[in-house]
Amino acid sequence: MTKKETAAEAANRRRPTMVDPLGSNSEIGRKLKQYYDELVSDQVPDRFAVLLSQLENAEPVRKKD
Repeated sequence: MTKKETAAEAANRRRPTMVDPLGSNSEIGRKLKQYYDELVSDQVPDRFAVLLSQLENAEPVRKKD
């Protein structure tokens, strides 16, 4: 380590560079995650929520073993 080099710079020099495990598919993965996050955050339509509620009420209660 030279006098001009800081400790952080020396640590960065010794640290191996991180390789992107997805390679050229990284952008595709980011876009898919963004799409999934948007899809999950969408609100459930009222009609669908009512149908789900009716289904829950129609199913018999099962005992846990």
